[in-house]
Amino acid sequence: MGELKFLLAGIVCVFAINGAQAVEPLRVFDAHMHYNVEAREAYPPAAVLEIFRKNNVRGILANSRPNEGSALLMKAAPESLTIVPFIRVYRDRADYGTWHKNPEIVAMIEREFSEGAMKGKVRGIGEFHLYGDEAKSKEFAQIVAFAQKNDLWLHAHSDEAALLYIFTLNPKAKVIWAHTGFSVATDRVAALMKQHADLMGELSYRNDITDGGKLSKQWRALFTAYPDRFLLGSDCWVTERWAQYGEIMDYYQRWLAELPRDTGNKIAHRNGERIFGITLK
Repeated sequence: MGELKFLLAGIVCVFAINGAQAVEPLRVFDAHMHYNVEAREAYPPAAVLEIFRKNNVRGILANSRPNEGSALLMKAAPESLTIVPFIRVYRDRADYGTWHKNPEIVAMIEREFSEGAMKGKVRGIGEFHLYGDEAKSKEFAQIVAFAQKNDLWLHAHSDEAALLYIFTLNPKAKVIWAHTGFSVATDRVAALMKQHADLMGELSYRNDITDGGKLSKQWRALFTAYPDRFLLGSDCWVTERWAQYGEIMDYYQRWLAELPRDTGNKIAHRNGERIFGITLK
């Protein structure tokens, strides 16, 4: 009888392991994807598209330096990949520290929106880097007003001060907060989301989501309270990140599997589908 119990326990264990392995990875909408000029030689469009395929990425928010990188992917993409293009505010690296007070950037955004290769498809502006009083320039106010006029999202890599000033300029601004503020405490993130209905948190580089390899209690509570407000992202801001793309997505898939399936699906792709009115194939 003891041997039978041992045998049955072993069979249950095998089925449990096989069942865990058989769980299909969630479809992914990558809401922070850069295809910058430095990456093109090592990772031509076909190679990038294969990386997406291998990692079950069915949609991307494309923002590249310069913007033609996103246009190249749009041209090469199969029907199975949905691309949501944003206008990047950087023509080159020299723009990083001055873009927010440069009238040429305002003109470039308007031109890309109405005349560029992404004409008629642009859904947002950014990712842009903005800190503190940098948000108080007249040029940035013009950019926020342009986004409001044309129903565009803002993809802000910013501290809390700059984020809050965006909402001062436009209380109804639609903002994707890159990295969800990097190190902002989860209770503060929750307070900001309660206050601003169209604030989305993008999760790349939030390495505190897990604790000891498992989803932390704080993040589990935040995802439970606000399952509709988070997005995944790869943030391939340097070429080396493309070599790590599979590891980045595996990290997401591991802790997403600890959440209820519906919550995991929302964060993985459905929130992106909802806010952009798309359906991933």
